[in-house]
Amino acid sequence: MGLTDYLVLAAIVALLAIAIVVGLVTARRRRTPPAPPVVQAPVEAPTEAPEAAPPASTAEAPALERPEGTASRLVRLRQRLAGSQGGLGRGLLALLSRERLDEDTWEDIEDTLITADIGVGPTSELVERLRTRLRVEGGSAADARAVLREELLTLVDPTMDRTLHLDRSDGADGSSGPAVVLVVGVNGAGKTTSVGKIARVLVADGRSVVMGAADTFRAAATEQLTTWGERVGVEVVSGPEGSDPASVAFESVKAGIDRGSDVVLVDTAGRLQNKAGLMDELGKVKRVIEKQLPVREVLLVLDATTGQNGMVQARVFREVVDVTGIVLTKLDGSAKGGIVVAVQRELGVPVKLVGIGEGADDLAPFDPESFVDALLGESPAD
Repeated sequence: MGLTDYLVLAAIVALLAIAIVVGLVTARRRRTPPAPPVVQAPVEAPTEAPEAAPPASTAEAPALERPEGTASRLVRLRQRLAGSQGGLGRGLLALLSRERLDEDTWEDIEDTLITADIGVGPTSELVERLRTRLRVEGGSAADARAVLREELLTLVDPTMDRTLHLDRSDGADGSSGPAVVLVVGVNGAGKTTSVGKIARVLVADGRSVVMGAADTFRAAATEQLTTWGERVGVEVVSGPEGSDPASVAFESVKAGIDRGSDVVLVDTAGRLQNKAGLMDELGKVKRVIEKQLPVREVLLVLDATTGQNGMVQARVFREVVDVTGIVLTKLDGSAKGGIVVAVQRELGVPVKLVGIGEGADDLAPFDPESFVDALLGESPAD
């Protein structure tokens, strides 16, 4: 065997050795299992529930107002009237305190009373009684003041029933229902405002109230009444603008019955006395209401500053509905307090409430003695 043969044989052996080594390594790798993949362990869930998210903030309902009671209203009545009405009493006392009460003086007294809108008839009666008493009794200026006070009080008539009759009523089906109060008056007299203020008086007395916005021809009236109601928690029943006022009044009374309310206050559209159709409609409102419950009160709102024009309005309303009481607004803004006497004589019904300012609680029961003392310029401390 030559050298070449040995070299070839050595190369073959080397190749076989390499092949064997490679085969063994490969076989070992196949027998070794692959390493498992790395998996992140799940995060353990918390054992307690997460804190709940805070609820969305909601606006709190505004606190209801607490209307002023009757006693403090009467105190303010005297204060306000003493400032506005005292001129009439002082003028009369100055005339009655003259050393000699001649015919000229009595004519001046008559003129003073008529200027204060007391009216011709009541003025004649008062002057005649004053002449008789002062002629017989005579006396000092203090005596003249006492006589004047007594006679003015008689003229205002403290015997008239000035209470609001708000006892529950028996309905057409025999069941008990709320007292229904119909509020009427011309545009500009403060009627809708008066309805809102009356509601406050009733709430202060502990009564539950429903208000009916039957002034459907004026959207502002419904909005105004709703605002008054929201302030003291009184529900307001209304309808679309221009809807039938009688229908709204009917639904208001029905709501009052369903809720067991004590009083239903019905606001009506301001009626112009020369609009016969509108006045007829007011009569319809009253008739429709009375299909469910009787109307216990019909309150006529008059502006004290209109003077004798208010008397014209009073006459027309008296012909359409049975007015049971007068609400005299802006009495503190008029020096002509004699309208109280004149309107009572004209209608034969009492002034029950008077407006003494623009505040929410500036509506007070009319008190004859406080009114006469105010005419004479006496303050609440007198």
